[in-house]
Amino acid sequence: MRLTLLMASTAVAASLLGTLWVVRQGARRARWLDQGYQAGPQKFHAMPVPRVGGVGVYAGLWAAAGIGWWAGWADAVLALLLLVCGVPAFAAGLVEDLTKKVTPRMRLLACGLSAALAMVGVGALISRADVEWLDDLVAWAPWLTVVLTVVGVAGVANSVNIIDGFNGLASMCVMLILLAVAFVAWQVGDTFVMRMALACVAAVLGFFVLNYPAGLVFLGDGGAYFLGFMVAELAILLVHRNADVSPMFGLMVCVYPIFETLFSMVRRKLRRGRRRATWEPDGIHLHSLLFRRVVRWAVGGARNAKALNRRNSMTSPYLWALCGLSIAPALAFYNDTELLVLCLVLFSATYVGLYLSIVRFKTPRWLLWVGRLMHR
Repeated sequence: MRLTLLMASTAVAASLLGTLWVVRQGARRARWLDQGYQAGPQKFHAMPVPRVGGVGVYAGLWAAAGIGWWAGWADAVLALLLLVCGVPAFAAGLVEDLTKKVTPRMRLLACGLSAALAMVGVGALISRADVEWLDDLVAWAPWLTVVLTVVGVAGVANSVNIIDGFNGLASMCVMLILLAVAFVAWQVGDTFVMRMALACVAAVLGFFVLNYPAGLVFLGDGGAYFLGFMVAELAILLVHRNADVSPMFGLMVCVYPIFETLFSMVRRKLRRGRRRATWEPDGIHLHSLLFRRVVRWAVGGARNAKALNRRNSMTSPYLWALCGLSIAPALAFYNDTELLVLCLVLFSATYVGLYLSIVRFKTPRWLLWVGRLMHR
């Protein structure tokens, strides 16, 4: 426990210092700033701020792993290998943050490369589903485990990037997910996964205090893709290393960002009728609708910087609660595949019902009144 606390405190301190450095450098270097902060359908910020906050998170995790190695932690080399495997995902996102010249396809390929490296380096592999027909299919074609792992990790990384639209949204959801992973790892005695998950939570916390509610720094593509990679890998490792944990636990605990991404892809395809439309950005994600039709009603429609930032920050707690709706049953039934599948179906139905009610201007009254209470 002492080593866990030492690693976590090192991670939060290094992350906070690194993020403060990014904020300071952002005031001096225009290319570090999000110059397109008001351009595009997914922009909801009042002023340009640094978009490379992932640097602080990345530094925090390296510092935690380094402290573990210095203290003689038996799994320190495994932790360092995992961070090395995440380099392609982080680097591709960071280059995009700085240059805006890395396509979504290239970023996804980089995440896939990180997943492949993690399969070889740390043994992170989706090897079972605890669903009879899926396990039979994998037994017939073992190469499918490689495909599922690469696609799954890249998909989770992309989904975290998709929800990174408001102050504190992606970072808090990642912390909640990783706390759930850490708790289950502690339950089954997996010290490695528990320590890495808690170190990652601490690293994100160092960024979070500057991101929410003031929005002094963005997580950026580098931070979002890297955190998505870490979430996916730790969930995969937890299931792969512990037979008592259902494979559906990893899917359930991450279902909010995953379902948001899949639902958005299908919605765009149906709405625009073109194959490429699946990947084109738009401004009607669930979090965008909450911002425009729920929080704006509660706070008002003023366009000054203070009001816009307040609406931005007030949107995130709604999605934190939605994320919690998936995490609670994941914790309660982490070893029961059938119940987790049922919970996945219920969550999906809840998400679709909520989305359709808001997009059709039939927002539930309780959502509006929650906004009013938050505003007070």
